[in-house]
Formats: sequence, structure tokens, C-alpha cells
Amino acid sequence: MTNHPKFFQNVQTYVDQAAAFTKFPNGLIDQIKACNAVYQIHFPVKIGNDIQVIEAYRVQHSHHKLPTKGGIRYSEMVDQDEVMALAALMTYKCAVVDVPFGGAKGGIKINPKNYTEEQLEKITRRYTFELIKKGFIGPSLDVPAPDYGTGEREMSWIVDTYIQFNPSQIDAAGCVTGKPISLGGVHGRTEATGRGVFYGLKQACSHADDMKKLGLTPGLAGKRVIVQGFGNVGYYTAKVMQENGAFIVGIAEFEGGLYNPKGIDIEDLKTYQKENKTIRNYPKAKFVKHSNELMEYDCDILVPAALENQITKENAPRIKAKIIGEGANGPVTPEAEQILLKKGVLIIADLYLNAGGVTVSYFEWLKNLSHVSFGRLDHRFQESSFNQLMDMIEKNTGKKISKQERDVVHGASELDLVRSGLEDTMIYSYENIHEIWKQHKKISFRTAAFINALNKIGASYMELGVFP
Repeated sequence: MTNHPKFFQNVQTYVDQAAAFTKFPNGLIDQIKACNAVYQIHFPVKIGNDIQVIEAYRVQHSHHKLPTKGGIRYSEMVDQDEVMALAALMTYKCAVVDVPFGGAKGGIKINPKNYTEEQLEKITRRYTFELIKKGFIGPSLDVPAPDYGTGEREMSWIVDTYIQFNPSQIDAAGCVTGKPISLGGVHGRTEATGRGVFYGLKQACSHADDMKKLGLTPGLAGKRVIVQGFGNVGYYTAKVMQENGAFIVGIAEFEGGLYNPKGIDIEDLKTYQKENKTIRNYPKAKFVKHSNELMEYDCDILVPAALENQITKENAPRIKAKIIGEGANGPVTPEAEQILLKKGVLIIADLYLNAGGVTVSYFEWLKNLSHVSFGRLDHRFQESSFNQLMDMIEKNTGKKISKQERDVVHGASELDLVRSGLEDTMIYSYENIHEIWKQHKKISFRTAAFINALNKIGASYMELGVFP
């Protein structure tokens, strides 16, 4: 029995609900839903004096666009059903934000905390070799990225292994994203998913009519937020939302949760976590032993940013949040969603809200293919133009512009461009989904997002002549 026997079926259920609002033939919908390629791997690795057989997967869900794209997670919960579901979500996610990739996902069934860095490197490099053998990795074929349990370190091992086997391939660095800057990474990738969650929630809260129905005022300022998960996504979501006026009243982690109705200082908590390797005994908030209970506390916005299937039909009736922002993949089950919708909760779906990671991964991939850092060619020109403008203002007004004021207006750096591109993508994508949502009136935001994705994927297949 798999750990997540219903996750892939949950995704299929959402697609079926949306398909009823499209005009595509059933055969095309079946093709869109199907995983095009599933690769299950077992390989031996010497750990200490023992040989361990490692179970791993790579799933390419859709080849309607290439390369396929999706992260690699290291978790004892990894199984084929989970990886298939995550790969499928990547397909729809890429379509929603107009990133020209098919969906993919990878996973290695290990707990990385049980291995040394040297052992993890050995496992990662062997996994990469297995992907290379079968053509499941390459800048024009399949481009992995970090996910739960992985980060820049693992991506650096992957790109190095790939280059060793493809020394003459000029675009080899584009075989994986989420790399360190020194190896072709892009500024802003680490924060991308969390910052994208912020941009999405900010846009959702900007619609006064939608907020009025929830009994909320427009804007994020003053909103009480609980975030489940304090890893990469949860931390950056909480950090940026707090910087923009939200009150982070709760943080839930696997070892327990923290609650303070007056707000938790996110940077202070992160410092404490780094020093103590835990959030337990943090002195400036109440400790909640069972962290899942924290999701049921009173708040305006709940952001589940950990793993799938966190809000189920069992705990959904006790959720008090008015907005749920899915920072994780599949945190709300279909049964739970129906309960929440009847309560009037606005659920901002994962295939839109956490698409910031793949959006910035796309920017990194483009950077690797072009071999030029963003802003490098025009940064000095922009800065010179701005300074000339400042000089002209000084001359015509007689007012001296300080150095501090001049520094505010400068040529765009790579980080500036990445953040700008991400924000623009999240705003544009939200408005496209919002238009469909309002047009059909009684459907959920999630269904509207899936309709948006299916329309784009279906059109691609039709243009390919697969379904004339």
C-alpha cells in the first residue's frame, strides 16, 4: 500500500471537474491527464560497510512542451503515486504561469538526515547517472530543480555529474535549476516560491469585492497569518508578508508550533532556529505541542507550506481561516475543499500560488542558454541615464538631490529584474484565472485555474496536430 494512495487521484479529480467547462474531446483530456513516462529506479550505494539499495523515481507527465520541468525531493514518504501527482501538478502549474515546460518530478526514498554529506553526494551523483542513462535529464529534455529535502548543494552535484558525462555540451549548465550563483544560478531563486506566494496573496487581497464577501478589508496590511512549515517556502512567505504589514501569529513545524496573537518576529525566530536546530522553547511565543492543531487557530490567512494532504475532511470543519493560500503542493484534499467552500473560505490553489519557483527556474534556464547574466548588458547604461535625469532635475529646480535619493533610482540588477518578472507573472496569471472564476460564478478558484491550464495545454496539442 502506498503512502499517498489518493494524491494522484486527487489531481485527476480536479482535472475532471475543470474539463467539464472545456470543449476538448474526452480523448484529449485523457492524454493530458496521463503520465507520459514513469521511471522507477533501484540502485546500490555503499554506505559505511554496508550496501544499500536506494529506491528512486523520475516522472515526466507531459511532453506537449519540452523540456519537462520539476523538482527532486528526498523523503521517506516518496512513492510512485506521489511523484506522479507532483509531476502532473507541474504540467498545469507551468501552463497557468505561461512557462513553456511540460511537467515532471523526481524523488529519492530516503531521509536525508540519516546520511552524511558525503553519503548524500554519492546517492545524488548515482541518481543523476541513472537519469542520464535513460535520457531523463538534459537542458532540452528534462530539467530538475530543488524540492522538499534538497537545495543548491544537491543541484550543484547534479550539474557537475551531468557536465562530466557531457563535456562538450555548451548548454550543460541548463540541465538543472536552483544552482548556486557561482555555477550558473540566478539571484532570487531561493526565495522565489515564498515570494511568489506573497505576490499571489497580495493580488488576491487587492480585489475589494472578494474581500468584502469574506468580511475583510483590501490589502495584506494587518491581516493575521498562520504559516505551516518553516522551511524555504514557509520562511520566505512569512518574511515577505511581515515586511509588507501582515502579522504572522503562528508558525507550525514538524516538532510543534508557535503562537503569538501580537505577531512573531520572523527574522528573530529564524536566528533562534539556526542556533538551536529547533523552534521549541522559543521564548517569545506560546508552544503548541501538536502543530497541526495550530492550523485550526483563528486567523485571516492560513498558508500550508509543508507537504500534501494536511487539511482533510477530519480537520477542515475546524479551520477558521478565511483565506487558504496553498504554499505546498496538494495540502487540501478534495473532500476538505468541499467542506471549506461551503463555509465560504477562499482557497488560492497551489498550481497558481506556488508557481514562483518554476517561474524563476525558467529565468535561470534562459540565463544558462543565453550565457549572459540578466542586467549585465544594460545596467550601466540605465544607471547613466538615471543620473543624467537627476542632474537635469537639479539644474531646473535648483534642488540638490542627495546620494541616498540617487541610490534609490539605479540601473536594474539581476535580482531587481527577477523579482519584477516574478511579480508581473503572478499578477497577470491571477487576473486571467480571476476572469474565468467570475465568468462561471459557482466554480472554485482552483477549478478556474485548472480550466485556464487545460485551455492552454489543449490548444498546444491541437496545434501539434495530435487531435485535428
